[in-house]
This record gives sequence, C-alpha cells and structure tokens, in this order.
Amino acid sequence: MQVFFGDPQRYRLSACALTIGNFDGVHLGHQKMLQRLRLEADARGLPTALLTFEPHPREFFTRDKPPGRLSTLRDKLAFLQRLGLVDYVFVYRFNRGFAGMSAPDFIDKVLVRGLQTKYLLIGDDFQFGAKRQGNFEMLSSCSHFVTEAMPTVLAMGERASSTLVRERLAAGDLGGAEHLLGREYQISGRVVHGKKLGRTIGFPTANIHLPHLRPALQGVFVVQAETADGVLGGVASLGLNPTVSDTPDYKLEVHLFDFAGDLYGQRLTVRFLKKLRDEARYDDLSALIAQIEKDAASAKTYLTSLQREQA
Repeated sequence: MQVFFGDPQRYRLSACALTIGNFDGVHLGHQKMLQRLRLEADARGLPTALLTFEPHPREFFTRDKPPGRLSTLRDKLAFLQRLGLVDYVFVYRFNRGFAGMSAPDFIDKVLVRGLQTKYLLIGDDFQFGAKRQGNFEMLSSCSHFVTEAMPTVLAMGERASSTLVRERLAAGDLGGAEHLLGREYQISGRVVHGKKLGRTIGFPTANIHLPHLRPALQGVFVVQAETADGVLGGVASLGLNPTVSDTPDYKLEVHLFDFAGDLYGQRLTVRFLKKLRDEARYDDLSALIAQIEKDAASAKTYLTSLQREQA
C-alpha cells in the first residue's frame, strides 16, 4: 500500500477504482466497503485507491467542540495496510481552501484530473464540496467514471458507522465497540515525559502522546499494552486528570503491572478491555492513591480471569 500526500496530479498515477471518506476507526462498515471496492477494481483491471482527509472535517468546522477521534492517521493507515485491500491512499489536507472548493471543481480537479477515477464507490449518504452541495446524483451524472453507492452494513441490527462506535465508547460499552470494529478498541502513541507524579506515589505511568483535541472515550480502564518487551497488562486513565491537573489537555496515562523498565520514546499500542469507572476529582492526594489502589486490584482480578478463560 502506497500513501501519498497533497495533489495527486504530481504523482502521475494511472486510472483507479476509488472510494472517499474519513474512514475513522476503519470499522466493519468500512471493511465491507473496501472488500466491495476490491472486487469491482479487479473486475475492471484497476488498482484500488482511497481518498481521505486530515484533519477530520468535523474537527475543522467545530474546533470548539470537536468529535472524539477513533483513530490517529497513523493508526488508520496501519489498519488499512493490515486489511490488504487498498493499493493507494491519498491524504488531503482539509483546510479553508479545500473546504471552499465547489462540488463541480472537486469532481474536475480531484476525481477526474487528479485521480483519474474510472469507478467510484461511496456511502449512501456521501456529500461533498462547499456547503455540501455535491451528492450521489451529481456524481452519477459524470461521464468520466461509474458511480455506485454502498448499501448500508448492519451490525447488531444497527447501521455500522463511526458515530455508533463513538456512542458505544462514550457509554463505556467496549464490547459493543469491539463488535462494530471487528477488534478491541486501541490507541497508539509515543511515550513522553510527564509530571512524574505517579512514580512518587508507587504507580509510575507511561504518558502516551495524544495528537487529537478529544478522545472518543474517557475514564479508568483495564488495558493491555503492546510494548517492545511484549504485551503487558495494566490500568489506564484517559481524560483530564482533574485532581492533579488544571489544563484542558486530555491525557492517557498507563500503569503497567510487573514492569520497571524505561519506555520513553517507545510507541505503545494500548488496547482497552474493560471500563472500571468514570474519571473523578478527589479532595486530596491520599484519596486519589486509595482509589488507584482499588483500580489496580480490580484490573489485576479482571486480567487473571481473562487469562484463565484463554487458557
């Protein structure tokens, strides 16, 4: 899978079978769409291509209250690579100029001249161009390519969508989110230096850099982390950490059990297994420590039971 940034015209690539979307989370609906795209591309002798955007358009338009992001661009590309269904990924910078592009210009400059689209597969609710004036009917009238709409994909009797995954995560329903994603929900990021408060109270944490304005879930969780030393169990806090922090920045702090090494600079993938509780503010540090001890004990009990089930 090759990834390209910016104007595709400069890469001089051949004609393609294309799909367009944010593909946030790469959930089961996305996966079914990419399977369909692969079939149609193979029937036409074309490579598959995916056009996506960074940042998420809703982040651009609602900066004061952005939606929770399901996946970083890096994770999204990793999920797509793992599927093995996409030959080319084009990442467009979603900025003021792109947001103001008219629907006809988008078709002409991006789809026809830029990507040389011959087959286009889109979601049944896809809209594009300034003020979302472009739709399926407009695309279908274009003679340069064949346009088809992907039928709705149902999961648990509901339409599989990134919005539904966010709702499940916000409600702490990690099992429901896993069913929609086809995998456990995860966040990956690099370990950075924090205040180092955890080590002074007996619970050192790996602080994971979060590139987005707001994560899709918050609270305290049982987790497993993929590290250079293997998969380790732990307990994680994801949120604003109101007891010891007064900044608006979200933080992912992971305490790994039976580990005493140095993780700074490493990239960790944190899988969320079970929500223990919502985030809370405590009157003093001793009350916070007492709660962390309870969380750690609960997480260890859950991980032990999980190991027995898998044995």
